[in-house]
Amino acid sequence: MGGRIPVYLYAGDPISHAGVAGQLRHRPEIQILDHQDAERAAVAVVVADVVGEETLRVLRGLRCGGAKLVVVATQLDDADLVAVVEVGVAGLVRRAEATPERLVQVIASAAAGDGAVPPDLLGRLLNQVGRLQRQVLGPRGLTFSGLAERELQVLRLVADGLDTAEIAVKLSYSQRTVKNVLHDITSRLQLRNRSHAVAYALRHGLI
Repeated sequence: MGGRIPVYLYAGDPISHAGVAGQLRHRPEIQILDHQDAERAAVAVVVADVVGEETLRVLRGLRCGGAKLVVVATQLDDADLVAVVEVGVAGLVRRAEATPERLVQVIASAAAGDGAVPPDLLGRLLNQVGRLQRQVLGPRGLTFSGLAERELQVLRLVADGLDTAEIAVKLSYSQRTVKNVLHDITSRLQLRNRSHAVAYALRHGLI
């Protein structure tokens, strides 16, 4: 991203706002926006002690404005990690680690569409994701893609060029079952046909 990154800064208290603003205001990569210009922000930085309901409400509102989200928090527990991921936060920084260099690095990553999470928090988040897959999604035959394993199997075989009869033989399903699986996928994801379903799955890295 060329030029200065327009950043809107939100903090629950004026001292936190002044502290982070002071770190960023003189950085040549960053343009701090006033409240009235918040809708122009490429990145919104939210400073909080903890990620409570009020912080999540602010994040949802800023996300609706189209800004990429970065959170600077004093403490983050496992539930907070899941909550900020659900809201769509791209970058996380502990307040104790929020040096000007680190803040600019995370803001630039968010503006470029990349994520930035401290390694130990990333490890905890991956553990949470794995637990959710094993304990909640897996027993229901679901994956994080929102597609069941048998739906993914059918899509992979369609992508390999097999027709309905061949897929039925390969998976020991009836042809009606294969057709129903494809119909469920295209209906749920609002896709036009099986070719569109394969293209969607490939584009999103599902197969």
